[in-house]
Amino acid sequence: MILKRLFLISTFLILAISTGYSQEKLSKKERKLQETEAKATRYYIEGEKYLVLGELDKAYFYLQKALEFSTEEPAIHYKIAEVLLRGNKPESALPYAEKAADLDIENKYYALMVAEIYTNLKQPLKAAEILDRLTADGEKNQQYNLDLASIYLNAGEFDKALVVLDRAEEYFGIMEPITTQKQRIYLRKNNLEKAIEEGEKLIEAKSGTPDYVLNLVEILYNNNRIDQALDLVECEIEKFPNQPELHMAAYTLLKEKGQIKESEKSILTAFSNPDLDPMVEAQSFESIVNEMQTAERDSLLNKLEKLMLEYHPQDASIFSAIGKRRMKERKVEEAIDNFKKSLQVDPKNAELLDQVITNSFGENADFEEVEKFTIMGVDEFPERAEFWFYDGVIKNARKKDSLAVISLEKAININAGKNIGLDQATYGALGNAYYNLGEKEKAFDNFDKAIKLNPNDEQVLNNYAYFLSLEKKDLDKAKSMSEKVVKRFPNNGTFLDTHAWVLFQSGDYEGAKKYMDLAMEHETEPSGVMLEHYGDILYHLGKKSEAISYWKKAEHSPEASDKLPQKIKEGKYHE
Repeated sequence: MILKRLFLISTFLILAISTGYSQEKLSKKERKLQETEAKATRYYIEGEKYLVLGELDKAYFYLQKALEFSTEEPAIHYKIAEVLLRGNKPESALPYAEKAADLDIENKYYALMVAEIYTNLKQPLKAAEILDRLTADGEKNQQYNLDLASIYLNAGEFDKALVVLDRAEEYFGIMEPITTQKQRIYLRKNNLEKAIEEGEKLIEAKSGTPDYVLNLVEILYNNNRIDQALDLVECEIEKFPNQPELHMAAYTLLKEKGQIKESEKSILTAFSNPDLDPMVEAQSFESIVNEMQTAERDSLLNKLEKLMLEYHPQDASIFSAIGKRRMKERKVEEAIDNFKKSLQVDPKNAELLDQVITNSFGENADFEEVEKFTIMGVDEFPERAEFWFYDGVIKNARKKDSLAVISLEKAININAGKNIGLDQATYGALGNAYYNLGEKEKAFDNFDKAIKLNPNDEQVLNNYAYFLSLEKKDLDKAKSMSEKVVKRFPNNGTFLDTHAWVLFQSGDYEGAKKYMDLAMEHETEPSGVMLEHYGDILYHLGKKSEAISYWKKAEHSPEASDKLPQKIKEGKYHE
């Protein structure tokens, strides 16, 4: 090596000076050789420096200069190959790497670089030849057998892969990765017995490890060896009775054989062990929930639910599983309560968040409570437009319209037109929020966008018509929209009230009374707005005393207008 030679020369010179000995004068040839080696070393060091700095062009230049002075030095060829590889030029790197390996056949790193280049050039079998040479003799390079086996597997050379894996097993001992690869090969070669034999060897070598038993059980199960799989599990349970995973396997196999009572004993034994992974419990529980409903199934679920809560009282997956059972039983309130408990432990569950939020709208909804979960949704899943939409709708319902606009605009930007239905609903909600903020042109613009995407959305049509009527603007358009809605929903008091108010603002008081009568019929507890509107209509029909009576009914409602006290006091309509 150049550096080694340089070091020896330097050491020799220092010793000569320190001892004061005079040296014989070097021959011309020897001096020339020394100078050449010194230049090669200097350029080599410069090349290495620039390689470390990542300046590949300069590194290549200096290493090529070094090669001019020392053409047979393997280290220089190796470094040039490294520079070219880092520059994504494997074809150019190959001859330099091969030259380095030829010049120093004992250096495994040179050989490994050649193998790496062949892999990059999509010539795996040539790479395999090199690794095979490294691992075939002696023990010092046996660690590369797994890499070699992987190459053979990817190339479909299964027999060669088996030879190498056997060699690796001889060196490392029986190990799961090696056994698993051998099993896969045997299964691909339709040699089930050899695959089973490998699994049995691993179980024997690593006694007491349930995962290895379960891996073999899966192979047996998938090949219709149910009885053999059950025998294996029961034998292991005798040796290790406190491994709940084995009891879960027995449950599945016994159930497959139709031995229901015995299978139930196994699953109850498994669930009674606090070491059983609660995620496994939850998944098994949900699977049973999805089976056909019978008294026996419900009895088993009750027992399992009790055990889950006893041993895992604060686990998110357990609450989730119980909630899904309640949802199947149409006990929505209990389901949502369990989903909320799950989310309080682990909020990173988009499915449950969606369930909690969407099932919390409706009459008597606690919007303050729902907002906790819409905020959780945008915090945990800020890239999902639907949670921004939910958050905007809830903030609109809570009269936080400025914040509602921010969330709804975010939903529009994130969705970017991917979900048309979401865009349509969001534009409708933006219309409501902007109207409440007094930005009426923006409100109507967003309502128009929503209707363009879905001309039949009753909520948008109703709200748009109502807000236009309040502004006494485009009343023909408002009438057309509200009329369309009441034809489709003739028994909805809110929609009937809107249509009545549009007719009122248009001066059709008789028509307004007709629809307000229908609205009152379909509302068991008419809102303050509805009562006040009815009074307004009656006043314009000349029924002043009846009008005052309805105004008084609306007097204590938070929905009534600020003009209502004046109407009652003066017995006169005020806009």
